[in-house]
Amino acid sequence: MASFADSLTPTSALARLLARRGIHYGWVVAAVTFLTMLVTAGAVGAPGVLITPLQREFGWATSDISSALAVRLMLFGLMGPFAAAFMNRFGVRRVATVALTLIGSGILGSFYMTQLWHLVLLWGIVVGLGTGLTAMVLGATVATRWFSHRRGLVLGLLTASTATGQLVFLPLLASLTEQVGWRSALVFVLAMLVVAVVAVLALMRDRPSDIGLAPYGADAIVPAPAQAASFGAMLVSPLVALRDASRTHTFWVLFGTFFVCGASTNGLVQTHFVSLCGDYGMAAVTAAGVLAMIGVFDFVGTVGSGWLSDRYDSRWLLFWYYGLRGLSLLYLPFTDFSFYGLSLFAVFYGLDWVATVPPTIKIAADRFGEKSNLVFGWIFAGHQIGAAFAAYGAGFSRTVYESYLPAFFIAGALCLFAAAFVVTLRGTAMPRLKSVAA
Repeated sequence: MASFADSLTPTSALARLLARRGIHYGWVVAAVTFLTMLVTAGAVGAPGVLITPLQREFGWATSDISSALAVRLMLFGLMGPFAAAFMNRFGVRRVATVALTLIGSGILGSFYMTQLWHLVLLWGIVVGLGTGLTAMVLGATVATRWFSHRRGLVLGLLTASTATGQLVFLPLLASLTEQVGWRSALVFVLAMLVVAVVAVLALMRDRPSDIGLAPYGADAIVPAPAQAASFGAMLVSPLVALRDASRTHTFWVLFGTFFVCGASTNGLVQTHFVSLCGDYGMAAVTAAGVLAMIGVFDFVGTVGSGWLSDRYDSRWLLFWYYGLRGLSLLYLPFTDFSFYGLSLFAVFYGLDWVATVPPTIKIAADRFGEKSNLVFGWIFAGHQIGAAFAAYGAGFSRTVYESYLPAFFIAGALCLFAAAFVVTLRGTAMPRLKSVAA
């Protein structure tokens, strides 16, 4: 039960007030998490409209800029397993606050950059580390701790916030960049980060037991598990989870298919789509509007995917998601880059932008049990390694071959391969991993 001091906090009072109206405080935590992931995802997606302005101001090549963005995407993923360990040790609230502060510091510092290594340090390393602390592991952790029922729906909503934030902010950022410059456009991102920090500090709590509640849909309060024996044990726990998980076929299927997921979304379309459309004469604001359309349909598709993953075989959901995404990417070069053709692409591609996440997490949870958040952190690292591969590869293709199209054809083919690869999970034994250090 909550302590007497806890019962006097404004958060506990708000929780009791909501409870009298039949509203569980878990929905408030989910809303704050949604905002946090939305804003940090907007910071991840912001460089998609900055490539051309940076080229004009500093004379940097597309491949040079892409290398810095690839570092950001790589760290965004590699931090995932350790973010889960940090959340287990220090709490979601503290980790989210530190992450938002890091992202803001990196963006603020970029106002004064003049050299390419400044871009690598600020947008690659600092923003990469900050966004990595609030990657999809944050949503998975909150959904698991605060919800016993409706977990799939909550996971779908939080996953959708990540992809939607990466895309919906882009039209506004593109418009501000054209009208007042890229530095002024980033002031908007900083303002949203401040709002998110205030919301986290005021409303976020680590676990339902902190305010004397059971998870939504459960009857009993779940106490916090024992902490790792030491800080060193905490840092080692993700590596132990990786060691055990890497011995299974399921892990490599999920890691490999998520590599393709990242390569065909964040790394390719999110980073280079605006520049690709510019090569065909489309204005940056219009191209960013198409990305926003993808974000809208992604929200629908990902929430729907969360609902479906509670009712249907996740392997076959992934088969259809990857297959249809691959076909849509192969179709893209044949749209003639007209607004009508791109709108059609946006509908089909957007519906499964990250619809792959809920069934992937469900398979990981079923297979790896109580340590699934650590294991999913490594699977998500595969996603971002794929994103970094595509971010640099597409920039290299544009610089060397003067065309992005080879990268899009390769990504489409990889999606079709992933659709076939995920079916190999049929008949895979599903024993749980032995417990590893928390």
